[in-house]
Amino acid sequence: MHDLTGFQRDLLYVISGFDQPSGQSIKDELQEYYETEINHGRLYPNLDTVVNKDLVEKGQIDRRTNYYAITEAGEDAIQERRKWEEQYVEM
Repeated sequence: MHDLTGFQRDLLYVISGFDQPSGQSIKDELQEYYETEINHGRLYPNLDTVVNKDLVEKGQIDRRTNYYAITEAGEDAIQERRKWEEQYVEM
């Protein structure tokens, strides 16, 4: 997880919170959090990065829509990150 950007980490958190969200669902969730428009040129290359790192699985809902699902490696990365954060931030 240390080699991901903050945006890519946020992608993992959003994807892990949903059951196979579409790219559009992920985009909508991030736009709400960032309070700004997330364009396709930012979203999809970053989704491809986390897919290529085997942190996220990409599948097809229909010919135009893909879904994304967190992998076991992605879940492990999130847990490791949260454990690391807990050293510095009290809950």
